[in-house]
Amino acid sequence: MRKIELLAPAKNLETGIAAINYGADAVYIGAPKFGARAAVGNTLEDIGELIKYAHQYWAKVFITMNTILYDNELKEAEALIHQLYKLGADALIVQDMGILEMDLPPIELHASTQTHNFDLERIQFLEKAGFKRIILARELSLEQIKEIRANTSVDLEYFVNGALCVCLSGQCYFSHAITGRSANRGECSQACRMKYNLEDADGNILAKDQHLLSLKDLNLSNEITDIVNAGICSLKIEGRLKDISYIKNITSHYSEKLDAAIHHNKELERASSGHTKVNFKPDPERTFNRGFTSYFFKGRIPEIANFFSPKSLGKEVGKIIAVRKDHFLVKSKYPLHNGDGLCFFNKNKLLKGIQVNGVKGDKIYPNDMSMICDGVTLYRNNDHEFAKELKQDKSTRKIAIDILLEQVENQISLQITDENGVSASNCLSESFELAKNEEMAQANITKQLSKLGDSIYDLNTIRLNLQNTPFIQAKILNELRRKTLDDLTSNRIELAQKEETRPLITHPKYYADKITYMGNVSNCKAEDFYKKCGVENIEKAFELQKNFDGKTIMITKHCLRYEFGKCPKKMKSIGDKPGPLYLVDNNRKYSLEFNCQRCEMKVVLMPK
Repeated sequence: MRKIELLAPAKNLETGIAAINYGADAVYIGAPKFGARAAVGNTLEDIGELIKYAHQYWAKVFITMNTILYDNELKEAEALIHQLYKLGADALIVQDMGILEMDLPPIELHASTQTHNFDLERIQFLEKAGFKRIILARELSLEQIKEIRANTSVDLEYFVNGALCVCLSGQCYFSHAITGRSANRGECSQACRMKYNLEDADGNILAKDQHLLSLKDLNLSNEITDIVNAGICSLKIEGRLKDISYIKNITSHYSEKLDAAIHHNKELERASSGHTKVNFKPDPERTFNRGFTSYFFKGRIPEIANFFSPKSLGKEVGKIIAVRKDHFLVKSKYPLHNGDGLCFFNKNKLLKGIQVNGVKGDKIYPNDMSMICDGVTLYRNNDHEFAKELKQDKSTRKIAIDILLEQVENQISLQITDENGVSASNCLSESFELAKNEEMAQANITKQLSKLGDSIYDLNTIRLNLQNTPFIQAKILNELRRKTLDDLTSNRIELAQKEETRPLITHPKYYADKITYMGNVSNCKAEDFYKKCGVENIEKAFELQKNFDGKTIMITKHCLRYEFGKCPKKMKSIGDKPGPLYLVDNNRKYSLEFNCQRCEMKVVLMPK
């Protein structure tokens, strides 16, 4: 059986536990330092608690330490890795190759998407270097994934939902170039979500004050079967900055989708144990989203970006069909409620938001009528009732168990076996009087043993195999049940521990004779690693340089020529060959360069 994993993000301990409860087979969470979301580091104590909770379900916890490191941080990072290993962390997600030159404990290493896992030769190199798993670039298509799978044996992980970085991961220096905040250090200022003008060589403005680099969010809900069949072992949800409601909704949604895919393929199974029955209908559109795209999964498609807003749109709910003095009329197939947040694009394509103060049939009374436009499409970006549902839902994950109480010689034995075949048993040695009312005594035994309370277990069957039914006090039965369940949980956690095999770090021949600043070599150990792989010409990381003028600060598959109908492959004659294009903001001008062979766009920082 091939195990398939749903991997969810954890902002903190609370969201990590929620991710497990709502169907994740694994979670990834930031270490106290050196994670690519610097704002959400976690204490070792909380990480340890999350690991213990997850391992009850045979779910895993991966720790992100996927920033580049400076020389003065190497010792601290190495000590932290050893601490995480002692806590029972299942894997470390890393970007910096200097980590491979450290004195590592036998912890599994995953190559972060920040290591730029787009080209097959890069992925093959990382596999040979000793990584257990490669987290693939979001830009890869289904056909490219199949090719990678056919030419590698390493575990492959792939994003299925969440925010998209417009740049090829690990290759973005935009934020550091203009603010000094490095994306490769977990401090991205999100320059891609800002407004820009698009100009030609003559200064003509083709687009003014638009969010030209702001992508919609990824949603591959309908592609899960194809992704799994292509050889992906882990389906990854983005969102280590998202709140607990988002985690509940999105994790539940993809857990249902994955269960459906596995139901039709008997060679697959979930990577962890247990089941969750939620009391709401998951719907990705009803929590934070910028509109959805399948990105490049089935090839290049138009409108992967939303040029008019980087904010959450939510779910399309209808149209305004008439405007009155203090209310408007809406045509909607969804009920609207007091407290809902609605938004729409006005005639100038600006996103406007209102709050619903009252609803009477199709009449909506907002907090502000000044912005209302007849005929516009309405989106609900704050679903008040759904948010309440998510907040109130306290679903927990349960593992099915079978209980057997029987007489073994002169002892009463309780054995509990879970859905994975893990067992625990305990005996009562004392003598018990025979029950005067056998039927009533058996009913009492069944009742007490069935009281699973807030444990992680759910009763499947209970069986009594008693030659002569004894009378056993409820207090004794309860203590026997509690102890056996505790023993079962301990047995599960013990079995969840991975085999201790030291990662076999090797130094395969690198596929190029030099490494530019895009190799992100920021410390002496990373430099040593690449030199052992045969590279002598190694440029220092972008973050260690002083002059950025003329440097490429972003490489992206998002092409503004294509989006504005100027793709050379689509133009009819040689006379239609497009000229230079530039991005312009209040402070700087950026040249756009196009590699049509690779279908990529570069953003180059021009001198002031």
